[in-house]
Amino acid sequence: QVQLVESGGGLVQAGGSLRLSCAASGSIFSIDAMGWYRQAPGKQRELVARITSGGSTNYADSVKGRFTISKDNAKNTVYLQMNSLKPEDTAVYYCTQRITTAQVMGEITSNYWGQGTQVTVSS
Repeated sequence: QVQLVESGGGLVQAGGSLRLSCAASGSIFSIDAMGWYRQAPGKQRELVARITSGGSTNYADSVKGRFTISKDNAKNTVYLQMNSLKPEDTAVYYCTQRITTAQVMGEITSNYWGQGTQVTVSS
């Protein structure tokens, strides 16, 4: 089984910074892409940033130049450094990792999600 545990959310004033972490644990054979999504009240979940196994990244236009996604392969952890935060960044942030596990019947690849962490930016 695989578990993703997020940390690092909280309350910050506009212009401030936060760093989110998401660590995967369990019977992990390999990890492909990792990413962060967010969902604000009354809105659909949206992609914030994504990083591939090769290190290629892409970002939502709204966070380009302010947020940076990175990963530590040895720790199965993905990070999201958020700078110059704005009130409109307020949301629950979810990490996701595309993980292959080795099962008796063979390798199985699935998308796993963290529990979500609240980020609140006050004006």
